Amino acid sequence: MIDSILTFNKDFVAQKGYEKFITSKYPDKKLAVLSCMDTRLTELLPAALGLKNGDAKIIKNAGGLVIAPFDSAMRSLLVAVYELGVTEIMVVAHSHCGACHMSFKEFEGHMTERGIEPTVFDTISRCGIDLDHWLEGFHDTEESVRKTVDTITNHPLMAKDVTVRGFIIDSVTGALTEIA
Repeated sequence: MIDSILTFNKDFVAQKGYEKFITSKYPDKKLAVLSCMDTRLTELLPAALGLKNGDAKIIKNAGGLVIAPFDSAMRSLLVAVYELGVTEIMVVAHSHCGACHMSFKEFEGHMTERGIEPTVFDTISRCGIDLDHWLEGFHDTEESVRKTVDTITNHPLMAKDVTVRGFIIDSVTGALTEIA
């Protein structure tokens, strides 16, 4: 698959397909969106939000979560605010998310089937990493959005003048429901 992508990329560049995507690194709408990496949202999310290339910083991870105050999602949001001029943040989870009910216990079996030795889990645990927490998803999408919005809003390094709001997008229709 990667070789096919590289072949496509050569043609894309040669034909100057990139020209319609040229923009600056600063989001025109001063907006950051934290959402899930689900493939159903790749095109649906920006289309449903009316966003075009250059309008917003879109940060994606499994579940659209900030799982810890100093994780990479929070780091990206802070960079968006302080370096790129973002003044509003949307947390957008989605219906039927695969991260709902995700757990380390589920992953552990898959990992060992793919060659990860069980001793690796013990070593990681001894290093202070709680795999149960780190690979835990969520069980209530609305509560997950509330928790992520709260973590961002109350982060000690987040500017107090930044608006943070949470939503759930329907994975099929793109309809947004705000979570209070």
